[in-house]
Amino acid sequence: MARNRRLILSSPSEVWSLLSDGRRYGEWVTGTRQVLDADPDWPDVGARLRVRVGFGALTLDDTCVVRICEPERRLELEAKADPFGAARIAMRLVPWGENTLFELDWHPLRGPGTRMHGLPVDYVVAIRNGMMLTKLARIAVREHETAGAGVG
Repeated sequence: MARNRRLILSSPSEVWSLLSDGRRYGEWVTGTRQVLDADPDWPDVGARLRVRVGFGALTLDDTCVVRICEPERRLELEAKADPFGAARIAMRLVPWGENTLFELDWHPLRGPGTRMHGLPVDYVVAIRNGMMLTKLARIAVREHETAGAGVG
């Protein structure tokens, strides 16, 4: 399992607004080339998000299905990327003063990833997920500052 944490200088509701907009995943999810489709009821349990992911010339289509949704607190996805199997992606938003401690856990569920699971794979995934949380934090802070500038 790869685990990452990041303090985001925005409220859980502001961070949640990014997670609850499936069309925006391409902005912050590292490796996403294009959001192909987002169910209109995203992120309700059972809703799907189809994305094209890739690195270099290699691309594949991935489907994320919401397994758990607790608005402004928790979102768990099952990401299916055949032929590579599936992974569980658990996101938790913890209020930290007026900010958000964002916790991300990634764990392979089935397919070749379960056999390759361990230190080398977890390390690479943790680096990728760290980059992803950095992007998410930048977007959330930028939007927080833009919203704050409009108050007055």
